[in-house]
Amino acid sequence: MKRFEWKMKQGKTWVVLSALLVGIAMLSPKGAMAQAAPASVHGHVQNAAGQTVTKGDVKLTTDRSSDEKSRKYAYTFPLDGSGNYTGSGITPGDYVAIVFVDGKSLDFIESLPLAAGDNKTADFDMTRKAYMDKMTPEEKKALEEYKKANSEAVAANSKIANLNNLLLQARADNKAGKYDSAITAMQQATAAKPDEAILWITLGDAQLGAADTEAKTAKAAGKPASDPTIAAKYTDAANSYKKGVDLNAASKKPSPETAATAYNQMGTAYGKMGDAKASSDAYDNAAKTLPAQAGMYYFNEAATFYNAGKMDEAAAAADKAIAADPKRPDAYYIKGQALIPKATVDPKTQKIIAPPGCVDAYQTYLELAPEGSHAEDVKGILTGIGEQIKSSYKAGAKKK
Repeated sequence: MKRFEWKMKQGKTWVVLSALLVGIAMLSPKGAMAQAAPASVHGHVQNAAGQTVTKGDVKLTTDRSSDEKSRKYAYTFPLDGSGNYTGSGITPGDYVAIVFVDGKSLDFIESLPLAAGDNKTADFDMTRKAYMDKMTPEEKKALEEYKKANSEAVAANSKIANLNNLLLQARADNKAGKYDSAITAMQQATAAKPDEAILWITLGDAQLGAADTEAKTAKAAGKPASDPTIAAKYTDAANSYKKGVDLNAASKKPSPETAATAYNQMGTAYGKMGDAKASSDAYDNAAKTLPAQAGMYYFNEAATFYNAGKMDEAAAAADKAIAADPKRPDAYYIKGQALIPKATVDPKTQKIIAPPGCVDAYQTYLELAPEGSHAEDVKGILTGIGEQIKSSYKAGAKKK
């Protein structure tokens, strides 16, 4: 009896021990069922024209039996701006990979097996022979037409980029006083695209700068301002500006700012080469083109003539500048300076008599610019000719 009871107890002990061993086995890594590591995929997509596809998705599916509308996709990976895609966390399996753009499938890989832990490259190259062979004659024709148009567009864009580089180079050279270099760059640009107004205007700027430099050198050497070589350079500049004006006027969208700038510079060139009529006409055109800036253009005209020693023309231009912008002090200064050489001396009193409008111009300058760069000179002139300074400005007064 005791023996039977022991056997029973021994049996229970075995059952308990066996259960414990099974539990331990289930907890053991060797005994447990390991999960498969996820897979990854990446690649690049280019279309039949050999261009990177930067918009769309690459989708993965194992649903090979459904039609396109009802097919379910396990994973979707977007294309980036470089035409690349990357996908991770993919359950191992044999997938169909499809490229979609704007909701339409463009290309596919029938079998893309991804094993556990894979990091596979899957590119879509639609220029491959197998893809091209499946295209219809109409699709092939459309592709060839597209490639031709695209090739022309690429060439045009390349040309524009080169012109922009030449333009930037010329503007930098003009600013730095490297006028010969700027002329060379803009001559190349105008030869490549002779119908672009801004290129001719920038060429004119370079030619005007070169003419000014030579005129300054000639003056230092005692050569006359009318030297034919210098005049020819100013003529070149004026012709380039005129070309720019004409091209701008003939363009689909003429720019008033471009035209006014060219007219203004043209006026300067003509004025410096001694053609007062052409210069005045050019400045008038600038003012008519941009009436809001008329005061500035007429002042530039007055300054050009004044610096060229043409006092009658300078005084007339100053009057136009004053009429357009009565608050521009330097226009009054130029008017006074252009008129004062005509001052006379009263034989009886020996008093200096300024011509009409001269004193008023000086007085108005002081009213508008009591601390202007020419204020002391103007005060000296007025005092020298016996005129009382009427400016309400008082030295040392605090500004409000």
